[in-house]
Amino acid sequence: MAQFPEYADVAGDAAWGRLRIEHALTMTMGIDWNEDAPYTSEENSEIAMELAPDRHRYIFERAIVEEPGSRWRYCGGASALVGRLISSGAQQPLEAFARDVLFEPLGIGSFEWTAGHDGVASAASGLRLAPRDLARIGETVLREGRWDGREVVPENWLGEALRSHVSIAPGFEYGYQWYLGAFGTAPPSVRWKGGIGNGGQRLLIVPELDLVVALTAGNYDGDQSITPRTVVDELILPAIER
Repeated sequence: MAQFPEYADVAGDAAWGRLRIEHALTMTMGIDWNEDAPYTSEENSEIAMELAPDRHRYIFERAIVEEPGSRWRYCGGASALVGRLISSGAQQPLEAFARDVLFEPLGIGSFEWTAGHDGVASAASGLRLAPRDLARIGETVLREGRWDGREVVPENWLGEALRSHVSIAPGFEYGYQWYLGAFGTAPPSVRWKGGIGNGGQRLLIVPELDLVVALTAGNYDGDQSITPRTVVDELILPAIER
């Protein structure tokens, strides 16, 4: 990770030297990271990262336990590094960059983004949008990066971000910070691309059906997929003529 020279003292070994930005984008960094613990516990690596004096130093202090690029493991630290790269390249805070190049062009005027104790937006979590505004992002993705006839996100970037780069499980894959899956396990299954958030938050883009689904939920205990799965499988899909 040569893009972070200020952390060379903790990220200078040979294993860290093999990491590329793509490994952060695809959450295949291979670092010692565990988000299976509750998000109320410091045993959860994302929580420990946010409580650390320097979240990025915390990430680079993790050991490399697998060959980078070999396996997907959910890692909020990867998103934090991507956020830091964006803000550094844009020379402005992450939330200001998002407002200027994405939210305002889409007509999204109101959003909240949780910040750490250092005042820096937490790229791994904490962005709050109204469902209708979240759907605007999905509609832009569905239209290959265009909103109201204007290109907001480069089409070639979306094509790269939304293709499969690593398998999570059979039929469930990951691109660049986006998930790829299907409704149904056998033909005629319908492919979707989307964002999956803690508590049951979902943004699903279904090109075959010209469909965008934005769901917000707060089911932080138990099976978080129950609410979105029920809404999609029992309400939305049956209402669409295919």
